[in-house]
Amino acid sequence: MTQFENIQQQLRAQPKKWLITGCAGFIGSNLLETLLQLEQTVVGLDNFATGHQRNLDEVRELVGPERWARFTLVTGDIRDLAACQRAVEGVDYVLHQAALGSVPRSLKDPLTSNDVNVSGFLNMLTAARDAAVTSFVYAASSSTYGDHPGLPKVEDRIGKPLSPYAVTKYVNELYAEVFARSYGFKTIGLRYFNVFGKRQDPNGAYAAVIPKWIAAMIAGDDVFINGDGETSRDFCYVENAVQANLLAATTGDENKNEVYNVAVSDATSLNVLAANLKRILGTHGVEYGKELVYRGFRDGDVRHSQADIGKSSKRLGYAPAYRIGQGLEAAMPWYLANH
Repeated sequence: MTQFENIQQQLRAQPKKWLITGCAGFIGSNLLETLLQLEQTVVGLDNFATGHQRNLDEVRELVGPERWARFTLVTGDIRDLAACQRAVEGVDYVLHQAALGSVPRSLKDPLTSNDVNVSGFLNMLTAARDAAVTSFVYAASSSTYGDHPGLPKVEDRIGKPLSPYAVTKYVNELYAEVFARSYGFKTIGLRYFNVFGKRQDPNGAYAAVIPKWIAAMIAGDDVFINGDGETSRDFCYVENAVQANLLAATTGDENKNEVYNVAVSDATSLNVLAANLKRILGTHGVEYGKELVYRGFRDGDVRHSQADIGKSSKRLGYAPAYRIGQGLEAAMPWYLANH
């Protein structure tokens, strides 16, 4: 039995109360679905700035009325300390996913990114400390590696940030470390690497590459590649991220006050990604025959990103169940049904 299977069994036997911030978002709604399927009690906090009611509606349909009754939604903003305090009341485990993502968005509007990602994070951290929760897991980011050239990325070697977004996520880690030192409140940061999967929004100026390209291919629109297409990423299917969150939340204190990479330790170029998407769509009867459109590199982007997952595997028992091809295959029916 894997560590993840063991944890799921334990949670079914002894259900806990969880708070998911950003519960109506992409990763948050996938966490919500898994926890409700495991018979957990869940509070969700969201202001619907980037999350969607349709994500919650979909989870409700998937888990059924009995499990859905274990969920309570608090509509509020993490920039409001009172909302954070209300949401965290009586909670065992916090999974803090709420943030304003996107490097380009942070370059365009650094003030709002800082307000949400730093001030909001500090509110949530303070509220969780005061409520004496058992565990606080937060979404960190691979953007923290910045301009460090080393590959694969190892947790204790980072460079200088390349965007305001990267600064905000690094500040989260610094605050978490200070809270451990100052108050004895230990947390875990999960440095996500390009997470993708169902309920990831393909629309809007800051949509992630995979849902954006799938939507364009289904519609027969142009697919734009920033740069020469040889930029590479460690694409991580959302079920792997869900596994990492549950393992981190339930791990022993000796593994807390740490950050962990969440990825699969693969490097996939944008050109290879586009070819894979075309191939998988073809198996579903969608043929995309257009040439890819290449344009300039994007400000703030790193050239290559690949994770070393040795630390998360050894300390948390993390074992990603999906590589990129398996994740794309699993997610494609959802994209086709929701384009």
